[in-house]
Amino acid sequence: MSRIFVFVLGYALAGAPLAKPAWGASATSGARRTKRPAARPPAPLYNPTEGDNVDGDDLTIRRAAVTALGNQNGSVVVVDPASGRVLTIVNQKLAFKSGFIPCSTIKLVTALAALSEHLVERDQVIHLNRRLSFNLTNALAVSNNDYFAYLGRRLGFERVVRYAQMLGLGQKAGLDIEGEQPGEVVSEEPREGGVGMMTSFGTGFLVTPLELAGVLTVLANGGTLYYLKYPRTEAEGESFKPEIKRSLELAPNGIDDIKVGMRGAVDFGTARRAAYDPSEAVFGKTGTCTDYHAGATFMGWFGSFTDAGPHQVVVVVMLTSPRHNVSGGLASSVAGAFYKNLAAQQYFASDAPRRDGMPEILVTKSCCSR
Repeated sequence: MSRIFVFVLGYALAGAPLAKPAWGASATSGARRTKRPAARPPAPLYNPTEGDNVDGDDLTIRRAAVTALGNQNGSVVVVDPASGRVLTIVNQKLAFKSGFIPCSTIKLVTALAALSEHLVERDQVIHLNRRLSFNLTNALAVSNNDYFAYLGRRLGFERVVRYAQMLGLGQKAGLDIEGEQPGEVVSEEPREGGVGMMTSFGTGFLVTPLELAGVLTVLANGGTLYYLKYPRTEAEGESFKPEIKRSLELAPNGIDDIKVGMRGAVDFGTARRAAYDPSEAVFGKTGTCTDYHAGATFMGWFGSFTDAGPHQVVVVVMLTSPRHNVSGGLASSVAGAFYKNLAAQQYFASDAPRRDGMPEILVTKSCCSR
């Protein structure tokens, strides 16, 4: 993930008149005052729950997600990675849209593709220039763009697209979720930056929060992509049966290698604002960029999952704003507040009761053969 800081220096043009003294200032005091710029108006407050249908939601999960998001313009999607069951979606109108640039969350796809194609190993140090070197763990933790652009160039356009499609991008993540629209997979190599921009910034991709949740379920459960199913009534919840979209053939240790970097992001990297209990296993990846497809909208992403206790969850936070006041770090703080809320209720405790099991699993078509 890259952050671009723009410093604007004030200066006086030659011959420009000096500012007039403020009212009441003495003409002989030599003191000249300029008007202070008007204070920036506060960020608008939103009601992200407006219009949501909560029938069938896990209400404990929903209350924690709504509280964590507050009045920010964004969406929170929570999924059970062991079944693909959607537990809640806050701001369903936004979550069901046709997609946003994924920013640096695309690096999860890049890393999984490079590991599966045996182009890199977790602890292999790649020298990007005379002063810059990274292994996969640190590159994921700090979201280094140069590292993932390098992997993208080695993978090439066709392989990047194939792995993106294999992981569910460009397709509806849900099964019969009313109102859901699919994102888009890039159709040609970007003219500026080429494949490296695809694999470091997500240029050309449009990804929905549900699609990113699908990718994270694969990482959380060890390689199975489920159809995300969202019960809309209590009866649908009671009769829920998981359905596999496809089982993925990936590098034997690829997912575990990626998880080390995602844990690093939470512990010391770009997601450290999650500020979650370091004794708990939370893995995440941030994304921060500007979505020009959505009219120069600033984006903040954080995709994460837990890996302990009977209640494993995938949590995707997506924030949007017309102003530069959102980021992946801010999104990680929303997720952190969500996890803390549930932890305070002993939701992740090893002796907490787990929902009834759902043993019957339906297997459907495969995808993206080589």
